[in-house]
Amino acid sequence: MRTLADLLAPMTPDQFFSDHDGRKPLHIPATDGEDKRALLNWDTFNSLLGQASLWTHTTLQLIHNGSHISPEAYCAEVQSLTGPIVRPSPAKVQVMMAMGATVIANEAGDLTPELRAVCDMLRERFAASVAANLYCSFQGVRGFGPHYDLHDVFAIQTEGEKIWRLYQNRAECPVDYPGEGEAIRDWMARNAGPVMTEVRMRPGDVLYLPRGWYHDALAVDGPSLHVTLSVTPLYGRILFRLLEPAAMQDPAFRNWLPPADRDGGAALSERLADLGRRLSQLAASPAFRDEIAMAQQRLRPRAPAYDLPRRQTLTFYVPTGLAAPATRGPARVAIDWAMAQSRFALEDMIAQFDFISETDLRAAVEGAEKAGALRRA
Repeated sequence: MRTLADLLAPMTPDQFFSDHDGRKPLHIPATDGEDKRALLNWDTFNSLLGQASLWTHTTLQLIHNGSHISPEAYCAEVQSLTGPIVRPSPAKVQVMMAMGATVIANEAGDLTPELRAVCDMLRERFAASVAANLYCSFQGVRGFGPHYDLHDVFAIQTEGEKIWRLYQNRAECPVDYPGEGEAIRDWMARNAGPVMTEVRMRPGDVLYLPRGWYHDALAVDGPSLHVTLSVTPLYGRILFRLLEPAAMQDPAFRNWLPPADRDGGAALSERLADLGRRLSQLAASPAFRDEIAMAQQRLRPRAPAYDLPRRQTLTFYVPTGLAAPATRGPARVAIDWAMAQSRFALEDMIAQFDFISETDLRAAVEGAEKAGALRRA
């Protein structure tokens, strides 16, 4: 599944964005000839679990009847070259599974080529952070009770069957949970509302849930294995983090604020109104749009590609003292960096600014070289 069309087939991406994206759930039953279930099978999952050094108590979690099982119940101390460390014990994990525990393998998006490909595709299409979590559960055991997620979800059933209950209520654009532990589980159950529909997921089925949609799931007729792909784009909070360093370059934001009781508060009101106008202008500027674009790109860095035993050939440049031509978009930041160096390697620049398109970086350097602002060293 290297394209969104592959994931959504037979629905088209245009139909998805028009009718479902961020709006309502979508169940896509498997059709003959589809390979979605090939994303993960029992052999691959067993092989991943068997690589004990991959896992910690945070990346490999066990759930039973809606509660996390304490790491002490399934982890053990082992010796490593750097000393004793605590890892999940395969023997203890299997005992917990025999007792009905659901196993969740988190942060698995880089562990197989298939998972990496689908995560990279979703990062690109949604300008989002994407994680892959693997869920193994058994007949009649519910991992979590009614709950919602803080991200959009694409769930792909790969082995066995599972019934998902979708509830009527939805939290509006949640970014945090109002608490934790038993209290929040009870709160979720009370606020989920009545069951809206049940979806029986079979191998190759895909289920899309917008963030905030209450749901739970239960394995039926034997063991179940599914992949949950969480999709988390940026939202408005990022403006507060990015606006502060940009605003502080304006002396108006470094000036003292007048006392609130001066002139009946008129001086402070006037100053705040002025700062608000300045913030509005800053947020609407092309330069700030580039900052947001770079923040989005940081969520989807270029995939590492090794080609050993071949090593890279480095291409060095030095600034000549002439001004570089104007560069549009995020590549402008990298060119500003390059022009401040006494000597740099193009490949190092590409590595440092891995949140900017490599094509754009090469084009910007080529343009500066043609203009005489850079020359080969």
